Amino acid sequence: MSDYEGRLQAWVGRQVGVRRVGQDPVNVPMIRHWVEAMEDGNPVYLDDAAARETGREGVVAPASMIQAWTMRGYAASVREDPAGPDELTELLAEGGYTSVVATDSEFEFHRELVPGDHVSVEETVESISPEKNTALGAGRFVSTVKTYRDASGEVVATQRWRLLRFRPAAKPEPKPLRPRPAINLDNAFWFEAAREHRLVIQRCADCKSLRHPPGPCCPQCGSFDWDTVEAQGEGHVHSYVVNHHPRHPAFDYPLVVAVIELAEGTRLITNMTGVAPEDVEVGMPVVLDWIDPDPDLSLPAFRPAEPKER
Repeated sequence: MSDYEGRLQAWVGRQVGVRRVGQDPVNVPMIRHWVEAMEDGNPVYLDDAAARETGREGVVAPASMIQAWTMRGYAASVREDPAGPDELTELLAEGGYTSVVATDSEFEFHRELVPGDHVSVEETVESISPEKNTALGAGRFVSTVKTYRDASGEVVATQRWRLLRFRPAAKPEPKPLRPRPAINLDNAFWFEAAREHRLVIQRCADCKSLRHPPGPCCPQCGSFDWDTVEAQGEGHVHSYVVNHHPRHPAFDYPLVVAVIELAEGTRLITNMTGVAPEDVEVGMPVVLDWIDPDPDLSLPAFRPAEPKER
């Protein structure tokens, strides 16, 4: 057994913290707030006559309120405890178990509480498990027994309470968004079609010349009228580069950037997918693929054509 493990197991059977006494005795106003919040209509909690009809001497507190009587108030919960954190919490933090989640709570009630009872609680360690791997991270289950007593020391309830103290699993940093394209009135149609996974080419409405990138005016005849045609999605590598630097965190490197000549005759710059940089060749037949780096952006890419696609 390691020294750290021995120091942890030495806590089994020891009391955690100090005995905590409720700030107020059991009282009807707090019971009223509780049952209204819980929508619990049992009359024995607020009606003396109804309680006496069941054989009780008067109203009783809901058993589920047992923890409420010893809880610290809001100000105390946000103010640093002058005594500092308890030694067991510090020892668990030393092992990296800095996060906590409750896993089990089992109550045994010995008698009902009545107005005027003044409740205290003390907590004893029952067991500390070996380190276990969980979905939240590596951790230890710490089981304790909380004993609730009245002012005379009589046990009114016990609670077996289990926490998972764990090392938070490291979360990968989210990948940055791919840089946004510069969208304007002349090219917005092209990016809107891309979001629908359609590769379109601008066409002059007068002379029928195709052009890319999009522009307001036909370079052949000067017409401002245009429409589009949808590309077949086939072409070949006209030229390419393998980009190593400068690196942008949104991309995986090495990055193949190619000029693709479409079957329709226009060219566009895209990424290559499904091919190692050393296998790209000028003239290589390619077919259309799509990159969807985030929900707001879709871009055409090209991959090598299979023999049946050529």
